[in-house]
This record gives sequence, structure tokens and C-alpha cells, in this order.
Amino acid sequence: MAAPDDSYRPKSTREDAAAVVRRLREAGHVAYLAGGCVRDLLLQMQPKDFDVATDAPPQRVRDLFRNTQAVGAAFGVILVRLGQSQIEVATFRVESGYADGRHPSQVQFATAQEDARRRDFTINGLFLDPINDQVIDYVGGQEDLKARQIRAIGNPAERFAEDSLRLLRAVRFSARLAFQIEPATAAAIVAHAPQLKRVSPERIAEELRIMLTPVTRRPAWRMLWDLKLVATLMRFLKATARTDDDFRPRLFDMLAPAVTIPFSLALAGAVVCYRLRADARITDPRQLFDRHEVHAAVQAMRQSLRISNEESDQMHGTLHGLWPLLADEFPRVAKLKRFLAEPTASLSRKLMNALADIGIEDRQIARLNLELDRLSKTEFSPKPFVDGDALTALGLSPGPIFIRILTDVYDAQLEGQVTAREDAIALALKIAGK
Repeated sequence: MAAPDDSYRPKSTREDAAAVVRRLREAGHVAYLAGGCVRDLLLQMQPKDFDVATDAPPQRVRDLFRNTQAVGAAFGVILVRLGQSQIEVATFRVESGYADGRHPSQVQFATAQEDARRRDFTINGLFLDPINDQVIDYVGGQEDLKARQIRAIGNPAERFAEDSLRLLRAVRFSARLAFQIEPATAAAIVAHAPQLKRVSPERIAEELRIMLTPVTRRPAWRMLWDLKLVATLMRFLKATARTDDDFRPRLFDMLAPAVTIPFSLALAGAVVCYRLRADARITDPRQLFDRHEVHAAVQAMRQSLRISNEESDQMHGTLHGLWPLLADEFPRVAKLKRFLAEPTASLSRKLMNALADIGIEDRQIARLNLELDRLSKTEFSPKPFVDGDALTALGLSPGPIFIRILTDVYDAQLEGQVTAREDAIALALKIAGK
């Protein structure tokens, strides 16, 4: 049977996980709750799920439980289904041979202490005996929880050399938990930032989705800058040579604080594209919303992160949607209504308002917002009086003039210059020279 999609996976409960531990113990094995669930319990947070670590080999786990599935056979991970829960049971292991900077080439089963020491950060290297409610700490994780800090287990340079994605995981945990990154660990992140090139763009994108879309995105974004990770993450965007480093995070900050603002990797990416393309060659920030500039930026983002087509379309629409709004002449009503009808209009407005908050086109944007708010209460996207079929029925031949006719007639409709289909048809014929 195929593994269920994570988005539909029932969350395991502590009681079911404890029952798995108890069964393993009764069979003569060492078994604990492990990793993130222990960290979250000690922080009095609700764990997303509960994992178990044991000295029982994978086949032994399968023999002890009726409903199981091997989900990570090479790493000794067995999925145990118990009641409504699905619990990952992993055999204690050590790993070596990280040739690709992400995955070990050799795995050996080991003791609980050895297993704890091969993990990433001390706060993730804790075990919990749920039967006796006792924490087993081989790496100093409890002290770091009390100190509210992220510390790599052992030598941070070695931990990051083993798995380069840990550079981003450190930022994510720090932002999510409001923990500081311990100085030696932070220094190792800066030193190993170029290693992110070894991680697949898809995996990096997924980490950024988790990091930059929740309400803790603000500290996460600043840490990406402070720890020198952005230059590698967005290397295909040709980052600016400007020295005002604080200006870049501030633009993102304008979008970050409000809990109620829906956020997405597309909007985060649009901000990143805007800032990193704003180098010394471009004196007018409005140029960055030009179709060619936006296309180049979004293509570079796709190369950096392998984002989905939907995300790249949203990013493109978010950026290019501001082009007609920030032109030298204040846009006509038709342009404003067309803008409001775009699916990315709300994202474009968030970016536009963030620009105003840092002093870019702030007077123009204030006026735009008044007009957009007024028009949003009207029927800003009515069905066109005429379409291509109507023009063909009038005897017009399809061609480039169709676009001009349809655009001009619909603009007239949006601005109230034509109020009936007959008037629209008359205007279409006039434009066509009939």
C-alpha cells in the first residue's frame, strides 16, 4: 500500500505513541519518544506528531505490530498504525558518508546515545520515557531549551557539512520558537552558507514555504540576511551591490507583522525579486515592474527554487500588476478596474503599500489606495458587451485589430462611456473603420 499523503495523515496521539513504547518494552527493547515531539512537550506546545526511537531492528518492529509499513527501509523507519494514529518507529542509528551534503551513504544501527549525537540540534536530540515521564538527555538539550537557544550537537561545522539543509532548519527553529542561535552555531552557518548550493532547489523551496509563510516570517527573513544565506539562496537573481543592507529586510518587514495578512511564497518571492533586482543600474524603481524585468526576475526565481507554475504566475502578476499603477500619469478608471479584476491584485497592493511605507512613491500610492478602495465597492469587472465572436459576426476578420477593438470598447464600458451592447457594437465598428 502506498504511503498516505502527509496532508491527510491523522496526527498520532501521545497515548498511542506510549502504547507503542510499552509494547516494545514488554518485548525486551529500549524505546522512547524522540526528537521534535519531546522538544515541543517540554516547551508546553502541542506536537504535530509523535515519533518513537528504539533498539529493535526494523523487522522486529514489524513482527511486534499488526499494521505496519516500511517508509524508510534504508534508515530503519517503520510506520506503525495503531487506532487512528500513525507513528514512525525508527531504530537507533548512526550515519556517515554524506557525499551529496544531504543524505548519508552508510547507516548502522546503534545505541540511544549514539543516535542522539548524530542529530542536528540539541533541542531535537532529546528522548522521553512516556511510561515514567523521564527525559533522557545525552546532548545538553534541556539546558538549551531553558536558555532558549539553538545549538548544533557537537561540532557545528561537522553537522552542517553532513547536511546543508540544516543551515535553513536552524533559522526556521529559531524564528518559530523565538530562540537565539548560539554564537558558534551562527558563525558556522555563515561560514557554510555556500553549501546550500548542494541542496536541491525543490527542497529549499519547501523549507522557505514553511519558514516565510507563518506569522514568524519576519525574524526568519532577517536571519536569512544576517547569516548571509540570501546571496546563495537567490544567487540567480544577481543580488544588488548596494551597501544599505538594512533597506532590504525593511521592505519585507512591512509585509510581515500583521497576523491577518494572508501570505505565500509567491508574495515573499515578489519582494525578494524586487529588492535583489534593484541594483545601482536602475535609478527608477518603477522599471522593476516592467514586463521584461519581471520576466527575468521570475525566471531566475524558478531557477533558484523550482517553484510551481501557480507560484511563478502569482509572483509575475504581483510584480507586473504594479506597472500601470505607478506610471508617470495617474491611471484612468479603466486601468484601475482592470487591475482590481486581476487574481493577484491583493498581493500587488500589499507590495505597493510596503513600498509606500519605506518612502517609495508614497504620495502616488496614497492616492491610488483611495481610488482603488472606492472602485472596489463598484462592479469593477462586468461581463464585456462584445467579444471576439461578436466581432466575427459583424464581419470583421480576426487579427491584431481585434485586440485593439476589444480593449478600447471594454475600457469605454468600464468608464461608463458605453452603457449598452448596441453602443458597444457601434463603437467597435467605428474603431474598425466600418
